[in-house]
Amino acid sequence: MAEPPSIAARGRRLGLRVLAKVGASPVLAHPAARERAQRALGRAAHEGYRAQAAAGRVFAARKGSGAPVRATPTPAQELFDLTPTLDQAMLRDAARTLADEVIRPAGAQADAERRVPEPASAAAAQMGLNLVGIPAELGGIAEERSAVAGCLVLEELARGDLGIAVALMSTASVAAAIAAYGSADQQQTYMPYFTADDPVVAALALQEPQPLFDAMSPRTTGRIDGGEVVLTGTKALVANAASAELFIVSALIDGSPRLIIVEPSAAGLSREDDPAMGIRAAATGRLVLSEVRVPVSALLGTSADHADAVRRGRLAWSAAAVGTAQAVLDQLIPYTKERQSFGQPIAHRQAVAFAIANIGIELDAMRLVVWKAAARLDKGLDAADSIAQARALVASHGAEIGSNAVQLLGGHGFVKEWDNERWYRELRGAGVLEGTLLV
Repeated sequence: MAEPPSIAARGRRLGLRVLAKVGASPVLAHPAARERAQRALGRAAHEGYRAQAAAGRVFAARKGSGAPVRATPTPAQELFDLTPTLDQAMLRDAARTLADEVIRPAGAQADAERRVPEPASAAAAQMGLNLVGIPAELGGIAEERSAVAGCLVLEELARGDLGIAVALMSTASVAAAIAAYGSADQQQTYMPYFTADDPVVAALALQEPQPLFDAMSPRTTGRIDGGEVVLTGTKALVANAASAELFIVSALIDGSPRLIIVEPSAAGLSREDDPAMGIRAAATGRLVLSEVRVPVSALLGTSADHADAVRRGRLAWSAAAVGTAQAVLDQLIPYTKERQSFGQPIAHRQAVAFAIANIGIELDAMRLVVWKAAARLDKGLDAADSIAQARALVASHGAEIGSNAVQLLGGHGFVKEWDNERWYRELRGAGVLEGTLLV
C-alpha cells in the first residue's frame, strides 16, 4: 500500500491557503505547524480525477482489489484533554475562516433563495470539504477517522450559517459513509467522483414524513428479488434533493434496517420539493421510491453500520446546533451592552444578565456533551448514551436559546434584517432531524 500523503500534501488538498488569513491562530504559532502550512501553501493545487459533467453522470462499476480501505482509529489518550490535535486545529481554523468570511455574509441570501450562493459553494469546493471524511489512500485527507474533527468543523460552519453548512456537508457525509461502511468495489466505484475536481453532489436520506418517526426502524421497505433489492417508501427533508446525483437511503430489509446506495437514474425514483421552516439553503425535497430496483451489491454495510450512521448523524446535528447557538450568543452580548434603556445598557438589568448567563451555561453544556460523545466514538467506546444526552440537550436548550434571543433582541429578533430570526428557525429543527449529516 502506498505511503499516506504528508500533512503538507493533505493540507494542500484541504485548501490551507485559507489558513494564511488566520496567521495569528494559536496553532500556527507552533513552529512545526507553521512550517508545514507554509510548505503546503507554496505548492500548486493537486490534479485530481475529473468527473463527467453533472448532468447525466454515470457511475461506472469498478472492482476493488482486496479489503476495503478504512481510516485508522484515532489513537487513544490516557488523559482527558480538550485541546485539539494539530490536524484538528488546522481543520477547525480553516472552517472558521470560511464561516466568517464567506458563509455568514451569504446566510440571508441563501435562506431567501433556497440555494447556496455561488461564491460560498466555490469557496467550499476550493477548500475540499468533501475530502474531510475520506481516507488518504482513497484520495482524501483523513489519516484517521475522527468524530471530534468532524464535530469541530461542523460547529464552525454552522456558526456561519446552519442551512449552508447542511447543504455543503451533505455530500461529504455520503462520502464518509461509503468510506466507513462500503465494500472495496463500492469504494472504487464511487470514491473517484467525490475526490474529483468536479465532485458529485450527494445526499444521505433517512428522514421520513410521518409523526413519531424512528430512524432505527424506517417505514421504507425493501425486498430481495433475485439479484435485486426492490425499494418502496418516501424520504423527506432530503438536502439538495433536486440536484443530488447520488443518494444513500435507509430501508427495512428482511426486518433489519440497512443503508442502500441509490442512483437517481433508477426507474421508479421521483423527487418532490419539500421546503422547510429552517435549513432552507439546503433546498430540501422528498424522494419517492415506487418499486425502485437496485442491485444487491448496492447494500451499504450492515445493520450495525446503519445504527452507527444514525447515531453519528444525531451527533453531527448536535455539533451543528452548538455552532449556531454560539453565533446567537456572539450577537447577543455586544447588542445588550450597546442598547440603552433609561440611560443604561440593558446588559446592566439583572433579568437580561441572567438570561445571557443561562444561554452561556446551556451552550457550554451542549458543547461538552457533544465533545464527550465524539471522543468516546474515537476511542472505540460505546457512545450511545452520550449521543442521546447531546440530542436531548439540543432538542430542549437549542430551541430555548433561539427563543430567548428573539426575546432579548426585541423587534430586532423578529425581522429578517437580523440573523437571529433565521437561527431560531434552524435551531428548532436541529434536535429532531435525522440523517443528512455524519461525523
